[in-house]
Amino acid sequence: MPSKRFKKLPEKTKDLSAEAIEKLLPEVKKNCTTKFDESVDLSFQINNKQKKSEVNIRTVVNLPGGTGKKVKVAVVCEDAKAQEATDAGADIVGSDEFIEKIKAGELNFEKLICTPGMMVKLSKLGKVLGPKGLMPNPKLGSVSENIKESVTNAKSGQVEIRNDKDGNIGVSIGKKSFHDDQLLKNFHAILDALEKEMMQMMKNPKTKKLLTDIGKMDAQTVEWLAKMSKGGTKMTVKELKAEARRLKCKGYSKYTKKADLQQFLNDVCKKS
Repeated sequence: MPSKRFKKLPEKTKDLSAEAIEKLLPEVKKNCTTKFDESVDLSFQINNKQKKSEVNIRTVVNLPGGTGKKVKVAVVCEDAKAQEATDAGADIVGSDEFIEKIKAGELNFEKLICTPGMMVKLSKLGKVLGPKGLMPNPKLGSVSENIKESVTNAKSGQVEIRNDKDGNIGVSIGKKSFHDDQLLKNFHAILDALEKEMMQMMKNPKTKKLLTDIGKMDAQTVEWLAKMSKGGTKMTVKELKAEARRLKCKGYSKYTKKADLQQFLNDVCKKS
């Protein structure tokens, strides 16, 4: 059940637009009145009409301002890379014996990283690691030959962005004790990552249609973003103005430089 202070928050922020994150942060912090260092979280919904989980986002982001959390990292690697993992700051480092402990249910870590060679052995533990979200994944950077980089990223502020079956995404951008600049940097890092994921989806005809159908963007906006994801930067000023007319944009005629016109179109589409 929502608390009294949570119910009062909309009254303070209802007149602020979503773009005014700089103005929202002070209000959010004022509402953080508990004795502990509360998290500042973001919530998104990428879709709400799909019957199945057809539009999925799963990626990782390195937050420049950090997360304010200590993450216990375990590494499964060959003996030759054990020292590299330890020097990078891994909390647990092991090989075959450690895999047996994991198999027995010993999961005293929050992030698991492994080398490609050890992934073959870990893949057999899907029933143990999968439900806990601990199975290493090459796309998420947790299966890598560069153990040092993977451990450093995990320790310094890497977060996973992943939607649930209803299309909801929840992610923390820091703590109330963070400076506003830290939270803003993390906020924009999350948005940039989501935009890149959406651009990739535009290249797939199936997900492109789904994104149009769910009502988050109209068909013309989706088409524009798809065009941009396939090399729209090569378009001339004349072609960009033609796109602006097709999208029925107002105020495009004052832009004469290609970069300004392209940014104008991007901003219009993001607000659609």
